Amino acid sequence: MADVWTQVYDPFDAWPLSTLAASVPVLVLLGLLGSGRASAWQAALAGLVSAMAMAIGAFGMPIDLVVAGAGVGMVFAFFRIVWLITAAVFLYNIAVETGQFEVMKASIARLSEDRRIQAILVAFSFGAFIEGAAGFGAPVAISAAFLVGLGFRPLQAAILCLVANTAPVAWGAIGTPIRALGEVTSLDTELLSATAGRILPLLSVIVPWWLVRMMVSWRETVAVWPALVVIGGSFATAQFVWSNYVGYELVDIVSSIASLAAGMLLLRFWKPKQVWHFPEERAEAAEGPVETAYDTIGDLNPARVARAWMPFGLLTIMVILWGIPAIKGTLESSTSWNPPMPWLSVPLSDAGPAMGWPRPVLDQAAEKGQQLVSRVAKGVAITGRAEPAAADFEKVTLDIAPLASTGTAILIAAIASGFLLGLGPKGLLRVFGVSVYRLRWAAVAILCMLGLGFVTKLAGMDAVLGLAFTRTGPMLYPIFGTLLGWLGVALTGSDTASNVLFGNLQRITAEKLGLDPILMASANTTGGVMGKMVDAQSIVVAAAATGEGGREGTILRAVLIHSLALALIVGGIVWLYAHVVPGIVPSAADVPMVSATE
Repeated sequence: MADVWTQVYDPFDAWPLSTLAASVPVLVLLGLLGSGRASAWQAALAGLVSAMAMAIGAFGMPIDLVVAGAGVGMVFAFFRIVWLITAAVFLYNIAVETGQFEVMKASIARLSEDRRIQAILVAFSFGAFIEGAAGFGAPVAISAAFLVGLGFRPLQAAILCLVANTAPVAWGAIGTPIRALGEVTSLDTELLSATAGRILPLLSVIVPWWLVRMMVSWRETVAVWPALVVIGGSFATAQFVWSNYVGYELVDIVSSIASLAAGMLLLRFWKPKQVWHFPEERAEAAEGPVETAYDTIGDLNPARVARAWMPFGLLTIMVILWGIPAIKGTLESSTSWNPPMPWLSVPLSDAGPAMGWPRPVLDQAAEKGQQLVSRVAKGVAITGRAEPAAADFEKVTLDIAPLASTGTAILIAAIASGFLLGLGPKGLLRVFGVSVYRLRWAAVAILCMLGLGFVTKLAGMDAVLGLAFTRTGPMLYPIFGTLLGWLGVALTGSDTASNVLFGNLQRITAEKLGLDPILMASANTTGGVMGKMVDAQSIVVAAAATGEGGREGTILRAVLIHSLALALIVGGIVWLYAHVVPGIVPSAADVPMVSATE
């Protein structure tokens, strides 16, 4: 039997010091990124090195297991994130190369030339559509590039799309975060979705106002209130109804289509009294007539518009097909590869003593540690027990299934679109090469960031940070539990990963503190979505998509205050549901999907 390593949650026998030690990698990564003195890949590499050093030096993790964790994280990052983002940018570049992106821009400009309305339609509604279909960085990459193509300043486009990519994230990639939350907590997935659907619609109403206010004054924001009310209200209504009475897989896609349709209908009968443009555009207009995208592109008949949007239609179809369990399971089983890696054979036991932590959490610390490492990702497990039963041990494995990756679905859609739009094999290879070259440093940064994330998970550092939040007690925990979800996404770059890391801890803590476990588990995913805009991975993607590589620190500083403010709003809603109107949290009798299966 291999040696057993036990996670330690309080290596210094002083929880403040242990918490500080666990936070070092995060402080290094975000500190360097925010300072502007290091590029994203340099900050990520420094964060990874510091995480490995703390895991070995402070938490006593074996060196071979540290190296294994970093390696598994990088493989996960490549096939689940880098591959997806590269394919999404490839598809976008095909639309640009073939001239179809100009038609797409003109179709949006024909709806409205007002920059405020364009920002809502593209960053919020269209971004939510891509989030629902693909997730994992694709919405920010595609929407931000779209806004730049429309004439938005690159830095502004990156910031707007990061803030917009919040309310839909809990149901991203065909409901993946909610599904993962249900799996790790053993709570009913439909109830979790319904509860999230009673928290986030309030934010869906707020976010369009928030986006426009980031661009203009309050007076100029109120000037487009009909569009804000209709687009945000239709999105929120569809989000609530679908998540509570239909299912969780297509919440984002249905909500985004509803908001786009409502916005298009409104704009047929209503226009803002004064079309708002950027100051530089107004200066150009004062000097003489300025051609718009619609003026230069010619006739926009329905067939031409449909052809231009065809790549994104194919993307949606392919991603939905890849999300069907039967198809995904077949692809995973038929194309997976498990390379022999004997140097990854060190198992983990149940978590060891967590000295100094509050008793309500100590009783379940072992379960948290076990679930933390056994559910890092589908097909990647590091677990075990102190007993020598062979069945209790699982070796660290790399389960590589490239065809099952969502990135492969997007790549197929991109290649098919290229051929349908007249690009030959040489043209496709050239565009793909340009896309890969443009993302090279972003890819390095993402690999290092996910390596950092996996090391902190396996070392138990994320659990130490999470346990610190549980010291706040039942009155304040609804707020701090929400912020724990925010922290999880800020650390990992994924609402799914945050749910895997902290979802079960939320359930356990809620039960010990007398709170509703459905509410607090849902708070993890709904609070987590507000951390999406500050996670280093999303910032790197936004910078790369807009050509702002090297300005990641500027983007981080710009979105941090918005992220915290929105997370606190979610925390306030959760607190009200916990202590003022607890009856709003649904039960099985309130959710038809649950009742029908009982």
